Amino acid sequence: MKFGLFGINTGPCATPRTAAAVARAAEAAGFESVWTGEHVIVPDPQAPPSPVAPDFPMLDPTVALAFLAAHTKTIRLGTGIIILPQRNPVVLAKELASADVLSGGRLIFGIGIGYLKPEFDAIGAPFDHKGARAEEYLRAMIALWSMEKPEFRGRWVNFKGVNTAPRPVQKPHPEIVFGGHTPEAFGRAVRLAKGWYGFRLDLDGTKRCIDGLKAACVKAGRRFEELEISVTPRGPVDRDAAKRFADSGVHRLILLARGTDEAAVLKVVSETGRELVGQV
Repeated sequence: MKFGLFGINTGPCATPRTAAAVARAAEAAGFESVWTGEHVIVPDPQAPPSPVAPDFPMLDPTVALAFLAAHTKTIRLGTGIIILPQRNPVVLAKELASADVLSGGRLIFGIGIGYLKPEFDAIGAPFDHKGARAEEYLRAMIALWSMEKPEFRGRWVNFKGVNTAPRPVQKPHPEIVFGGHTPEAFGRAVRLAKGWYGFRLDLDGTKRCIDGLKAACVKAGRRFEELEISVTPRGPVDRDAAKRFADSGVHRLILLARGTDEAAVLKVVSETGRELVGQV
């Protein structure tokens, strides 16, 4: 079992001192990765399905991970997730390639398609065809990362006679993970990514998603064993719970960075490192 830490750019970790301290502590405790969340804006006042209050601090994922790359050496740096249909894929490809270079090849590109319409409206991104646009944007980004002479022609993205450097350190491109709990999300993960990421799931919800991923693998002709499964559990996790997640097929638990200040988060990281990391 690998262990990651979610929220390295949010809450108390939205301050540079705490983010750096927590990332270094996670690395020292044996965590495999730290992960960011993303919402460019959220509704004010908060209304369902918005997950956080309007004044909840949340740094941009790529900026935060580039900063943390300079304060760590080995821990992997994951976007968990970036809302791809809201982004310009050509600009995002440059930003993520830069983060991969600055980190020495430690980036994990976690992707979601988004669900807050007010966020899309404020950004000026269309709310329709989110899944199809995410898939096309990803193909365009991979072209920029991997083709000697990048060229792409799609419904929403077109370029030719352009180039970009530096390319990502990881070849042919950074590891890709798709999030989401729907059959469409399972299909995207199976067809386009190394792994799948389920957020705030209990064990039963995780098992249902794994069943959905297995069905998607059958449909796509991919071996389920090739897919890396990551989950952020809904609540605290002890050793027995971690083992139950592992037995269900989970390869990485990305635990919430619980705590209202730096000391509280560091305590959780230390306790988790002692009680779980390397024990499951």
